[in-house]
Amino acid sequence: MTTLQDAPSAATGPRPPSGPLGGERRGLTLVRKTATYVALAVVSAIVLVPFAWMVSSALKRDNQVLTIPIEWIPSELRWSNFIDIWERIPLLSYLGNSAFLSLTITLLQVLSGSFAAYGFSKVRFPGRDALFVAYIATIAVPWQAYMVPQYIMMQRAELTNTYWSVILLQAFGAFGVFLMRQYYMSIPDDLCEAARIDGLSEYGIYWRIMLPLSKPALASLALLTFVNTWNDYMGPFIYLTSNELWTVQLGLRSFVGQYEAEYAMIMAGAVLSVLPIVVIFLLGQRYFIRGIATSGLKG
Repeated sequence: MTTLQDAPSAATGPRPPSGPLGGERRGLTLVRKTATYVALAVVSAIVLVPFAWMVSSALKRDNQVLTIPIEWIPSELRWSNFIDIWERIPLLSYLGNSAFLSLTITLLQVLSGSFAAYGFSKVRFPGRDALFVAYIATIAVPWQAYMVPQYIMMQRAELTNTYWSVILLQAFGAFGVFLMRQYYMSIPDDLCEAARIDGLSEYGIYWRIMLPLSKPALASLALLTFVNTWNDYMGPFIYLTSNELWTVQLGLRSFVGQYEAEYAMIMAGAVLSVLPIVVIFLLGQRYFIRGIATSGLKG
């Protein structure tokens, strides 16, 4: 007869296996974790090598950048490269133009993407799923296929060489709608139904319920859009011809064309152009990882 003392405790749960078998399992688990961490460290190092070389080159003389073997820590740190680049080109103007376009397009993409995703996920209307599939299918169409028609449209509207051409063409994106819809699908429909019963309009549900609950997905979409817009070269290159409107990518490319032998100065400009992206990612990485992880829970 089993006594109360002999029965396994419900609070503690089943006891881990003891003896040689339990020790072998713990050893295998430790080995797997160690191998995973080592693999992640190696991959991270490989990814960071180009950035480390760029920073190192930005602190060298021009004739030291391409030396073999690579001198990772220069014997003489030339911090003056980061000062001279501002005098060679109007870098502050380029950075300001990139920031304006990136912030504006990011704001519009977040608003339009989240609003359309709410309609595709929480509002029932005939042909909703078919329309969503057709809209998402536009992601598969390469940009080069409609690049010329877009330019003709902007030219006829007299919007070339203005920020409006870049903003209007990038303010709406199917990827943002897809990302936000996947996140909204993980929010129970009963929450929206209860709000409708209480008399809240669809706009009120979107603004007061859905947006506050979707901060991780909004942060992910904002970060991805900002990075893509900041790094975009072809869009501004096609539509912006005035030097006053150039982004930092166009400005650095023109600097490379004029001073192609000044490698250290080019690397200094590249480092300055990357720093805003690094800062924004470090500030929003928690929401970014959470939003990406939860956007595919239900589809």
